Amino acid sequence: MKTKKKLDSNTVLIIITICLFIFMYAVGCIMYQNKGFGNLQTFLNVLINNAGLICVTCGMTCVMLTGGIDISVGSVIAMDCMLLVYGMTEWHMGAVPMVILVLVIGLIFGAVQGFLVGYLEIQPFIVTMAGMFFGRGMTAVICSGQISITEADNALFYSWANSKINLPEFLGKVNKHGKIVVPYIRPTVVIALVVLILIFLMLKYTKFGRNLYAVGGNQTSATMMGLNVKKTRLLSHVLSSFLCSIGGILYCLNTMSGSVNQAKGLEMDAIASAVIGGTLLTGGVGNVIGSLFGVLINGTITVLVNTNGKLLSSWANIATAALLCIFIILQSIFALVKARRSK
Repeated sequence: MKTKKKLDSNTVLIIITICLFIFMYAVGCIMYQNKGFGNLQTFLNVLINNAGLICVTCGMTCVMLTGGIDISVGSVIAMDCMLLVYGMTEWHMGAVPMVILVLVIGLIFGAVQGFLVGYLEIQPFIVTMAGMFFGRGMTAVICSGQISITEADNALFYSWANSKINLPEFLGKVNKHGKIVVPYIRPTVVIALVVLILIFLMLKYTKFGRNLYAVGGNQTSATMMGLNVKKTRLLSHVLSSFLCSIGGILYCLNTMSGSVNQAKGLEMDAIASAVIGGTLLTGGVGNVIGSLFGVLINGTITVLVNTNGKLLSSWANIATAALLCIFIILQSIFALVKARRSK
């Protein structure tokens, strides 16, 4: 009986998400076969371009499990990128100290927001909206223009950004010149997937992970069970901002630039990916594996629109919005069914 409940509330939504991704990608392979959509590298590029978003969505999922939200992540990404690039180009600091500085700032940023949400019980939306304005403002304070980093600025960071991990040669494809093109991934993808696995294990097997689900499921019941709800909510925001800083580093490695307008709307991408992946907006239900496929769906939509060549890029946002509405409706239906069965 417990297995059935679990299937209804979480697993079914994840299965729907995975099936939707497979269907969308299969359609793309059929429609755009002559444009190379079916190449393995095309799929790997989706992972490469969205490595930072995977980390951010993992953090967003943890916050949403408690029934909260974090809309500051896009601004934090922009601030991280600007700080990294400006620090290495203008302050001439090393790549490692700058990466450590960004991670520390992420922890502090999350601790402040988590304290306001958890202990002062201010609405997460209001707190993180203030964080969003602060992050975007600090980005402009660091530098109001757009700056890029080159090999001359920092050879180590440049080498990280251009590193490749080649896959086995038998997965390659012969190009027009008769040479085998071996598919590859970036180290950023490996880091993102390691983060995903660690968060999955944390949610499934640790006390803190169970606390996140309990707080999001019913705060009153969690308090009566002796759980420290305030501390759990604080730590969820600390974790979210820390993962966001990791995502910001990966994002910067992909773009090699900093800008005030960078990562605008990324918080909406993270929320949409989590919801499409089966995370309930009300909290208590979710899984980072589903969130991963939510990110892949968003990335695939973008690639489909770009591959078509005739559609405006805004169609990707429209498609994501439509999917988001569908999954919110599905969540409502599952919630009603669960409520009726509990009577």
